[in-house]
Amino acid sequence: MDSGEGVRWGIVGTGGIARAFAKDLALLPDAVVGAVGSRSSEGADSFAAFLEESTGTRVADAHRHASYDALVSDDAVDAVYVATPHPGHADAARLALEAGKAVLVEKPFTLNAAEAQELVDLARSRGQFLMEAMWTRFLPHMGRVREILASGSLGDVVTVTADHGQWFEEDASHRLFAPELGGGALLDLGIYPVSFASFVLGTPSRVTARSSEAFTGVDANTSILLEHAGGASALVSTTLSAATANVAAVNGTEARIEIDRTWYTPTSFRVTSRDGEVLERYDQPHEGHGLRHQAAEVGRCLASGAPESELLPLDETVAIMRTLDEVRSQIGLVYPQER
Repeated sequence: MDSGEGVRWGIVGTGGIARAFAKDLALLPDAVVGAVGSRSSEGADSFAAFLEESTGTRVADAHRHASYDALVSDDAVDAVYVATPHPGHADAARLALEAGKAVLVEKPFTLNAAEAQELVDLARSRGQFLMEAMWTRFLPHMGRVREILASGSLGDVVTVTADHGQWFEEDASHRLFAPELGGGALLDLGIYPVSFASFVLGTPSRVTARSSEAFTGVDANTSILLEHAGGASALVSTTLSAATANVAAVNGTEARIEIDRTWYTPTSFRVTSRDGEVLERYDQPHEGHGLRHQAAEVGRCLASGAPESELLPLDETVAIMRTLDEVRSQIGLVYPQER
């Protein structure tokens, strides 16, 4: 890692999330986009042009790659951000790990838990850094939520609720409706509330799921009950068919946390006692989208030599994928690549 530039990022994939990540990365003083990899030279050039226009960052011609193999082999790259469509996550991350790079993989980490475990085993065998890009975990308001949970001031947590619903026009070519691209509400949207429930309560002991299909066969609406040892539970839902409230709550015997819309982005929350007294209001200004905080966590871990993030350990990522596997089994959601 070049101490003068900080972490030099290589971006695999040039879609919307990659552009949002690169744009937000410009707000970090110790990170820079060093290279970009696409499936074509036109795609790499287009992304580089966007980056220069939006942030003033210029990616040199020699670091605009028309293949993922070339990107991960670039010596100007310390860490790779994998932003391909879902089915490409495992292969691209494997390429990067085998090339000796630290890797940040866009959520969902992989299509299933088996792929996730393979990546984790590979990273650990090589002593390389790997993390899921569940960016919500690293946002400032979630940092404060983590502190409140650790303090025990909520009492015993009894229930967690969270939803993530957006409306999308029915379009078979859109990635969220395309089975071959890992489409459906669950992996793209539902992973947020499932991950949040894991953040608060850990791995569930029992999973119950119900769903309805979109016109292409992927899940359009999915509701999940996650039961935990000791009696706590989480009720989470996701949909492609409606713009829902997109709020979340953690309910304890002494107090509750209510996170405002949109809970998985930089936002506000309140801590309210069981008697209705507002104990804390969190409403801090925030610059940018929020994707840079996960990059900052990668930089912190690399600088300290940490093999993985304690804020989102790899074993938890695999456990979350197992929960999603169980949900998919119950609702009958199988992707073409898995048949």
